Amino acid sequence: MEQSIAPTGYGTSVDTPTAHDNNNTPTSKIWQVITASSVGTVIEWYDFYIFGSLTPIISTLFFPKTNPVAALLSTLALFATGFVVRPFGAIVFGRLGDMVGRKYTFLLTLLLMGGSTFAIGLVPTYASIGLAAPFILLILRLVQGLALGGEYGGATTYVAEHSPDKQRGYYTSFIQTTATVGLFVSIAVIVGTRKIVGEDVFKEWGWRIPFLISFFLVIASYYIRRKLHESPLFAQAKAKGTTSTNPLRDSFVKPENRRLVILALLGATMGQGVVWYTGQFYAYFFLQTVLKVDLVPASTILCIALLLATPFFIYFGALSDRIGRKRIIMMGLLCGALFTIPIFYGMKQFAGPLTEKTSAIPATVDAAGKAVDAVPAVMVAAEPNLVALTVLVFCLVLFVTMAYGPIAAYLVELFPTKVRYTSLSLPYHIGNGIFGGLVPLISTSLVAYASSQPDGFLKEHSIYFGLVYPVVIAAICFLYGSAKMKDIRNVKLMDEQPAAGA
Repeated sequence: MEQSIAPTGYGTSVDTPTAHDNNNTPTSKIWQVITASSVGTVIEWYDFYIFGSLTPIISTLFFPKTNPVAALLSTLALFATGFVVRPFGAIVFGRLGDMVGRKYTFLLTLLLMGGSTFAIGLVPTYASIGLAAPFILLILRLVQGLALGGEYGGATTYVAEHSPDKQRGYYTSFIQTTATVGLFVSIAVIVGTRKIVGEDVFKEWGWRIPFLISFFLVIASYYIRRKLHESPLFAQAKAKGTTSTNPLRDSFVKPENRRLVILALLGATMGQGVVWYTGQFYAYFFLQTVLKVDLVPASTILCIALLLATPFFIYFGALSDRIGRKRIIMMGLLCGALFTIPIFYGMKQFAGPLTEKTSAIPATVDAAGKAVDAVPAVMVAAEPNLVALTVLVFCLVLFVTMAYGPIAAYLVELFPTKVRYTSLSLPYHIGNGIFGGLVPLISTSLVAYASSQPDGFLKEHSIYFGLVYPVVIAAICFLYGSAKMKDIRNVKLMDEQPAAGA
């Protein structure tokens, strides 16, 4: 067996390769790598999701108030642009990571994400600068998406290339928890800030605080990551001169590697993406905007469900080391396809009837004779069954852990070292960024379409019509993956070995 090469130490300033076998890496070093990688990735997900969590408020501040539905859809579209651009970030930073190195690439993505998030907290509203406000938001969301497109591949590859072959699913599953933890932290910070400053102040300017906090989190994470050195397998490839001179060509032009990229997308990441965003983000959005559950109880439901389900990322990642990645991922996709719609029907039942929080105010004229627009009544779920709703959301997140927990190890083992960063990043971010990230926008648009139809079955069940999109995608991915994917695990991550999926 050919030995890998790793840095001489984790506290020096020079990345000098020496003989090293990743199967004999000290556990303390692996945990140092996981901690530094995970902390940074959690912060990047935190940065990315506070925008989505604050969509209802941002839509009222950065777009004209004359059409609330159009403003909400426009804000969701801005949120979606950050996902759509992620594959481009995967290409840009994947190429950089396969040519220059994993460590320096994910240091750069961390700074880009943190800087753009901090800047969002400073952007003036529509009332102050007009259409320039949503335009600036768009630019910053694009930067966020590009940065996130490079972050996941770097962190996952970095951890995997340090991990023993027979525990790769277990160790990489900690990176898989970061998206959920980042979402949890974003919700906790938002709810905590709202409690401290009060609801009125929060809607006026307090919503900026979660964005500004990002600056301090990023600086701390950057300091931790700077102490790391290059991954042992990449250091070996660079020392031997076997790194790719053109990762894009080697990843997407060469037929054998291109086929694996397509397999990863259609057989795993596409379905995993829609299951993830339906179970964790759209469920949260559905609770607030459709079922009218207030922000605090909706956040409590999701946070408890996330806390209860997060250990299952680790469980299924470790289980995949013993029984293979494929069957666990496919089970998560199948559960998402079969049970998502029934669970959302159950959420509607347990949310309870709506009642008026504030009464409608008719249009009038003020003392100066200026017309004052009518204000519609604000409806809320009066007595939601929080326990039952938490159980249902937990089930959705459990499907996520099955589809997502083992997928990092599967993707890493699918591609050779010299193009691993680029090759795994693109299908992952197309599946998650486009197919998954567009779930809120596409589903909300489908609901709006169904509700505008004449009276009948479609209109009566319009609030569930948006679920057709993620369910169909998950079902297609399950069928393709079941037929085409190989159940691989614990392969040696060496360029000399044939591709695991070949």
